[in-house]
Amino acid sequence: MRRLNIASLVSFAVAGFLVIGSARAEDKKADWKPLMDGKTLTGWHPVGDGKWTVEDGAFVGRANNEKLYGLLVSDKTFRDFAVRFKFKCLSGDSGFYIRTIIKEPEKANGLQVQVGRIKSGVGGIYESYGRAWVSKPSDELEKSYTKDDAWNEMVIEAHGGNVTVTVNGIKSAELKNDPSRPEGNFALQMHSGCVMDVRFKDIEICEAAK
Repeated sequence: MRRLNIASLVSFAVAGFLVIGSARAEDKKADWKPLMDGKTLTGWHPVGDGKWTVEDGAFVGRANNEKLYGLLVSDKTFRDFAVRFKFKCLSGDSGFYIRTIIKEPEKANGLQVQVGRIKSGVGGIYESYGRAWVSKPSDELEKSYTKDDAWNEMVIEAHGGNVTVTVNGIKSAELKNDPSRPEGNFALQMHSGCVMDVRFKDIEICEAAK
């Protein structure tokens, strides 16, 4: 009888841990909120040259050697967050700006995480109209995680002056106590003077992440 009671208690304890673990996993999943509906540009607005459309659930940016950068800027501003998304750059040079402000006509000032093809510094951090590269991966590291002509997943975590970037699960850049702007918009970039075809999808944010 005693053995049965102990076994029952163990069973209940295990079940309890599973329920709690499942609830925490659901809570964590619920923290992520989509920043795009996969059908329209709602929540974002274009700035500069080129054209942004929505195709197969993705933001698609196309341009043909335009004079101005082409940006797709979030309507909202963000401070501390984790943001994740998938990208595919078929041609040109792109980026994902965080905490940026736009100055006319299309200058995105702030930190930009590089999006592009191998040897462009994918996953590195560049301060536009400021310090230039502040964290750039080596060619060998970049090649280990970047997939040309395929979807890649990027996660950017920014809390105060600490910024970490991972691409396909591998850390590509990190800043500690960086003095850059603490709050601003997100912006997707099409570089000027390029034939551009870049795509972003499944953009989600978790503002409670730490």
